[in-house]
Amino acid sequence: MDNMTAQQQLLSKNRVRGWEPLVWLVAFVLPFVFPGHALIVNEVAIVALFAVSLDLVLGYTGIVSLGHAAFLGFGAYAAALFAKHVMPDPLLGLIVGTAAATVLGALCSLTILRGTDLTRLMVTLGMALILMELANKLDWLTGGSDGLQGVVMGPVLGRFEFDLYGQTAAWYSLTVLLVLFVLARRWVNSPWGATLMAVRDNPLRAMAIGIPVHHRLAVVYTVAAALAGAAGALLAQTTGFASLDVFALERSADVMLMLVIGGVGWLYGGVVGAVVFKLMHDVISGITPQYWTFWIGLFLVVLVMVGRERLIRPWRWFGHAANEKGGVR
Repeated sequence: MDNMTAQQQLLSKNRVRGWEPLVWLVAFVLPFVFPGHALIVNEVAIVALFAVSLDLVLGYTGIVSLGHAAFLGFGAYAAALFAKHVMPDPLLGLIVGTAAATVLGALCSLTILRGTDLTRLMVTLGMALILMELANKLDWLTGGSDGLQGVVMGPVLGRFEFDLYGQTAAWYSLTVLLVLFVLARRWVNSPWGATLMAVRDNPLRAMAIGIPVHHRLAVVYTVAAALAGAAGALLAQTTGFASLDVFALERSADVMLMLVIGGVGWLYGGVVGAVVFKLMHDVISGITPQYWTFWIGLFLVVLVMVGRERLIRPWRWFGHAANEKGGVR
């Protein structure tokens, strides 16, 4: 009976809700209805995929990473170099960037299997800094501090040219985000993925009941690196440029803030956090370019103090206050 209940819960998590197709339909329509904002839609789609990749390791296994930008940057440079020196086909470049980040993630996963959360935090941060310095020193290959310029992409599927408004780029990035999001959700809601929560909540108990904890951590970290590499490849392809900025600590910090906003352990949290963060960044920086970080910081403080659920559904705040008042009486 318990097995049937668990199976039904997994099936219910994979079931498509009525609002989901509408949300994705609106996202795909936005570049057509508002062509002037297509570039923003493209950027949101890319950072949303990056946030989903971090949520796999943070929300489902509890691994805190401050160097997740290493995979974003490695995928970006791999795709840009492939387009510049081998072939400008976007889909092949996407595969190359994803594969390169996957290999890097598999190698880096060996470093997170030992040590505490603080050790993992420093190791992931160090990896991003090492790759940034390598990209800076290998200027004959990467362009160094000037970045890798002159990346010209061919049409998507041989038909859809990248335009100046960014409509093709937005639809291309949204399609990749949707496909990888669906695959990631089916994976984490599978019986295999259900063991990740056990590893996150109590690794010793998970190991005692026969779950290979180290294998789970290595696989999840590698898959998350692959998704981050895909986001990096999209970034390089749609902008035609790859720079040292993709390895920066700010990239990893920003995506962490997105998950704080949207919530962890829920793949839509990365998407929601990316949308809210990028829109706030765009709007606030347009009003006060010098102090936009102050207002985003203030929003995060309020979010943490009040709580995400109460901020989204304010009636819960008043209901909770009324219950406490009634209890005192």
